[in-house]
Amino acid sequence: MLATVWHSLVEPWQQSIDRRAFLEVVLLGLTGGALGCWIVFYNLSYSTESLAHALLPGLVLAALTGLPLILGGAAGLVVAALAIAAAARTPVLGRDTAVAVVVTAFLGLGALLALSPSTPAGLGELLFGDVLGVSDTDLLLAGGLAVVVLAALTLLHGRLLLVGFDRLNASALGVRAGTVDVALLLLIAGALLVAVQGLGNLLVVAVLVGPAACARAVTRRMSTMMLAAAAIAVGAGIGGIYLSYYAGTAAGASIAAVMVGAYAVALALGASSGRSLGTRRGAPRRAPRP
Repeated sequence: MLATVWHSLVEPWQQSIDRRAFLEVVLLGLTGGALGCWIVFYNLSYSTESLAHALLPGLVLAALTGLPLILGGAAGLVVAALAIAAAARTPVLGRDTAVAVVVTAFLGLGALLALSPSTPAGLGELLFGDVLGVSDTDLLLAGGLAVVVLAALTLLHGRLLLVGFDRLNASALGVRAGTVDVALLLLIAGALLVAVQGLGNLLVVAVLVGPAACARAVTRRMSTMMLAAAAIAVGAGIGGIYLSYYAGTAAGASIAAVMVGAYAVALALGASSGRSLGTRRGAPRRAPRP
């Protein structure tokens, strides 16, 4: 029995594509877990999802013209940001409505381009990802992203905490909230541009929000939350690859499904222990401690 279990555990990793996928999900998991905690803490989950969907037309056009996907995604982000800014200036629209209109339009345009019968085969992978088909360039980008994001979060940790807990008085302590917000959004945009190539436009938000939401339900301090989120993201990525291998399902969707399952378990554990966000039983929900 032990031999059978051991064989089942090591069999998926005998193939090079699975080993490369493992490295990709580890790198993206470390990045997404740590960065996702600040996304959840700053209530930027919807904004992150909007950015991910809005860059789809740029990705598709880059694939059609042979340009690097990261350049197309970056162009898509810039155009979407300008469109949202222009729509938000319309008197009859609020900012949330403007974001919803622009993002829906961009996602629909990207889907039409990607799923049109006249487009080359494989563009549908931009929607759902192909973590089993990562290239050396993808791995290098994921590694570089992990180094940059983790280093930036280390340098910005104190400022992010200060602005997150006391935005109104941050300027009195020499910290500009607007600068911190821009830095965080740039990190999110960079993470999306890199991660979307492996996980796809529709699933990339899972690795940025799902693990952090799980960790938030069972931890009290931000440092613990970040470590837990990174561990959950890596574990869910590995579990998703196992599920994909043995169930014959798409790898990206399998990873997202495992993260959803992990979130359900975390909610149950947080509710039973009263540890969610540092709360006690019957106490109001609060932000995690520094």
